[in-house]
Amino acid sequence: MHDAPETSIPWRSIQHKLEEMNKKILIPLIAVLAILVAGIVWLYLNLDEQKKQNQEMVQLAELDKKEMENEYQQFANQYSEMKTQINNDSIVAQLTQEQERTRRLLKELQETKSTDAREITRLKKELATVRAVLRSYVIEIDSLNRLNQNLTAENSRIRGQYEEANKQIAGLATEKQSLSEKVAIAAQLDAIGIRMTGMDKRNKPTTKLRKSKALQVSFALAKNVTAASGMKTVYVRIDSPTGSVLGGGGTFSYENRSLECSMKRNVEYGGNETPVTLYYSINQALQAGTYTVSVFADGNMIGSKSIVLED
Repeated sequence: MHDAPETSIPWRSIQHKLEEMNKKILIPLIAVLAILVAGIVWLYLNLDEQKKQNQEMVQLAELDKKEMENEYQQFANQYSEMKTQINNDSIVAQLTQEQERTRRLLKELQETKSTDAREITRLKKELATVRAVLRSYVIEIDSLNRLNQNLTAENSRIRGQYEEANKQIAGLATEKQSLSEKVAIAAQLDAIGIRMTGMDKRNKPTTKLRKSKALQVSFALAKNVTAASGMKTVYVRIDSPTGSVLGGGGTFSYENRSLECSMKRNVEYGGNETPVTLYYSINQALQAGTYTVSVFADGNMIGSKSIVLED
């Protein structure tokens, strides 16, 4: 009867040890499982965030590609508009060639996936080139149109005053227009602020023609960074109220013909605004009235102004 309690004590001890062993194994196992679950959750959230970011990048790439397509299409349409604004067959042919190139690049862009970063970058560089070429044609056509308007206005103003002079200028204007269609107007020099005044025997300005011993013509070559730098020979031609030229300065070539000039001067031009002053010695009786001063350089008429001199 006393042996039963003694045999139950080892069994309880074994149970207790098993429970402690289970705790030692289960607790670390649970901790490891918890870490694994946390890692899986973090990985899932991180991948989901990357997926969202990738989707946003794809959407931005699509928008960028669409914007490029719109620009290519706008440039192609603008070439069509410019061709209606000019009657020069050579320039129209050049515009057509650039328009076809723009449309070809647009088609390449439309057939390119927005995720093809290398091809998108190439077409973006091509787009910048198309934009620059289009801008140069806009400037050239605008210059040609303004030149034609100025020539028309000048011819209209002097018509009826000097019939013979008008015929000569009209002929020069026609030939100038033909030549201007072949040259880069943007690089042409421009004479601004043209003035002419009489100088008396003391070399002082005078408003009286009869007191003048010389005529002073002054102007400035306007700033033009696209014009070629270097020595420029500037020719000045003064037309009297009777339509004759105040000669004595030799001749120069203009529009495939030789014209008489009143005076000339060599000027160092570096692209910045450059003042120029010339003097014409009066060796004949001059008639009061309207004189026309025309300035020529590089084979072009770069400025003209009518000035009234009083007796």
